[in-house]
Amino acid sequence: MSDAPKPLPGNQGPYNLKGRIAVISGGSSGIGAAIARRLAADGAIVWVGYNTGLDRAKDVAAALPGSGHQPVHLPMTDSAAIARAAAAVGAAHGKVDILVNSAAVTRAVPHADLDGLDDALFDQVLITNVRGPFATIRAFRALMKASGDAVIINISSLAGISGTGSSIAYGASKAAMDVMGVSLARVLGPEIRVIGISPSAVNTDFVPGRSREVVARAAATSPLKRLTEADDVALSVYGAIVTLRQTTGTTILVDSGKHL
Repeated sequence: MSDAPKPLPGNQGPYNLKGRIAVISGGSSGIGAAIARRLAADGAIVWVGYNTGLDRAKDVAAALPGSGHQPVHLPMTDSAAIARAAAAVGAAHGKVDILVNSAAVTRAVPHADLDGLDDALFDQVLITNVRGPFATIRAFRALMKASGDAVIINISSLAGISGTGSSIAYGASKAAMDVMGVSLARVLGPEIRVIGISPSAVNTDFVPGRSREVVARAAATSPLKRLTEADDVALSVYGAIVTLRQTTGTTILVDSGKHL
């Protein structure tokens, strides 16, 4: 008789968000705030993660439909603070169903300007964009295991595939996030799915000094020629959480075909 574990039942239907506990790093603005609105609109209870933007996080949480939403200090460079955030959510709910790693940092540095990408900036990007999400997953994994049916969404970037983007360090950080997601999907299943969502340039103020016109010009070179807004990414995140029940360890492009 085989000792192999029996497979869990398939065909579970859409993932019902009503009453689900969601934690979103970088939730006080841009893509993270748009994701918070999408999840809350379908019944999730959202913890809006922030680093320095407490007032913004409070405003986002207060404006969400439903009740129980609140800000939580979730700085990607401070693993002890991340652990404290996990403890606070755990004390309130005893589990986490959805974790979205949306927090990131970058600065525009021309790729040919190797001297302009100094050690301090390179370290800041890698610590914030790679170690921070890993530390967040590490801190929340027990709460997600307690859910029994949880999902991690990592907000990546086309830059991690194409080697383009705001800087070499930023593209490298997102490539690392994608590979990290593959590894984590292997070890966190069957209770936790891990899915990456990878947009091209999004019309937000994420990259300091980048204008809407720059983003629009980039979008015009894609096959669909559509400007990507924060809510386009949020809708893709929502779709991955709710419908991709059999998907883990992969990254999905949301780039208007820009990779082609």
